[in-house]
Amino acid sequence: MSEVYQGSCLCGVVGYELTTSPKAVSHCHCSQCRKGHGAAFASYGSVPQSTLRILRGSASIKSYVSSESVLREFCSECGSTLFWSRSQGEFSDWVSIALGTLDTPFLPEKQKHVHTDSAAPWYISV
Repeated sequence: MSEVYQGSCLCGVVGYELTTSPKAVSHCHCSQCRKGHGAAFASYGSVPQSTLRILRGSASIKSYVSSESVLREFCSECGSTLFWSRSQGEFSDWVSIALGTLDTPFLPEKQKHVHTDSAAPWYISV
């Protein structure tokens, strides 16, 4: 049996669970992810949409279409970035979870930094 992962926004209004561990863990340095997170990069892990269940606060989840095929979702109460997904293409049945919102400990087997050519000029890798 796979582990269930719990997550929530900063204020706790939105709660969710994943019935599988996040895959394709990446730290994205593109300008949209940086702006959405307010940080040097955004850390996401992806799961099939069928394995994400909103436990509470679905009415507080607002969305923003950031590009032709990308939908970003966040809590309208506290502003926490929660998810992003594609409306078309190969992975349109997957959703990416903002890993900082996980409440259950998670240690990925593999992870990578992507779009590093767009990295903030003030970011210094350690």
